[in-house]
Amino acid sequence: MVQAGIDRIVHDDNRLLLGRNFGLVTNPTGVTRDLEPTWQPLTRKNIGRLAALFGPEHGWSGNTQDELPVKSSVHPIVDVPVFSLYGDHRKPSPQTLDGLDALVFDIQDVGVRFYTYISTMYLCMKACAESGISFIVLDRPNPIAGRFVEGNVLDCEYHSFLGIGPLPIRHGMTVGELARLFNDSIHCSLEVVPMKGWSRDMFFDDTGLPWVMPSPNLPTLDTAVVYPGMCLIEGTNVSEGRGTTKPFEIIGAPWVDGYQLARQLNALAFPGAGFRACHFVPTYGKYLGQECQGIQVHVVDRDVLEPVALGLWVVNTLRTLHPERLQWRSDAGDGRENGTPMIDWLVGTDKLRLGAAPDEIIAEFRQQAAVFKEQRQQYLLYK
Repeated sequence: MVQAGIDRIVHDDNRLLLGRNFGLVTNPTGVTRDLEPTWQPLTRKNIGRLAALFGPEHGWSGNTQDELPVKSSVHPIVDVPVFSLYGDHRKPSPQTLDGLDALVFDIQDVGVRFYTYISTMYLCMKACAESGISFIVLDRPNPIAGRFVEGNVLDCEYHSFLGIGPLPIRHGMTVGELARLFNDSIHCSLEVVPMKGWSRDMFFDDTGLPWVMPSPNLPTLDTAVVYPGMCLIEGTNVSEGRGTTKPFEIIGAPWVDGYQLARQLNALAFPGAGFRACHFVPTYGKYLGQECQGIQVHVVDRDVLEPVALGLWVVNTLRTLHPERLQWRSDAGDGRENGTPMIDWLVGTDKLRLGAAPDEIIAEFRQQAAVFKEQRQQYLLYK
């Protein structure tokens, strides 16, 4: 059974917080094995004094949809300020850290470069370095396993809140390990409370820990498994399935021929996945209330599935079938600038948008992933 960082600091060793004023960066995924929110045992046991909470994208309560700003508030139970890190500010201001001895991070990440919780962590670490306070990571599993690395290493040209550092799309690291990597350039006072019992071959359902949705549109582990590639649909005018019960597993649009799309994708004999034509009506997001046709991705073997390659092939097949209808999202959003289409920020290159063949892109991505896999060794905490 895996023991997460929060359970270790509560039951094994609380010296890191003993007698200290601390802030806590968290959301609904910050829970103990017994499903208590992190702030509860930390305040009940008088380990330290919780002085402030900080919430990432989707808010500390986890109920705000993607890309929507979140307001600061006051916690209704512990009566401390809750500072939003997805509103007017993405980085804690010196005023919000005033009087703190440490800032604690306890959030379940998804293991993907453009999932914004690690960008929030990076900016929190920078703020702590500037304010001279400690940053403490309560480590949690990479839910899609730690032995797989896939995708290109982000070039600085595409640095944004969707890609905060030189990571591949699927990096195979925990937040504690990423904090160690980030700290090479940040130099904050960093402490990582590692897990017990986690190994790199584990998916989340191997850990025995309770699954809490990391965000409103990542309801299941299967969703997280396909997310590194199927999130690329977000950069197009095709629905990524928001407003359905299977976001990122279901995609489509009113003008998509789902049956032809499923046939072409199944003809690829893509390892680890199968495709089924489907109809759906989104209750949120793109094509709200309109009948859409598309596909559902079924995970057949997650150990051989390459989700980034999957996403590249799905986008390419949509473009082949509907060259006059497929469009790239051009809204800036999320702090991005200069009109670069969102698909480029997600992929970290313009090659997909400009028409490079998926096989060509995938071959280059595999080379970069192999180099990163070696480079990351010095930051790893688990075998």
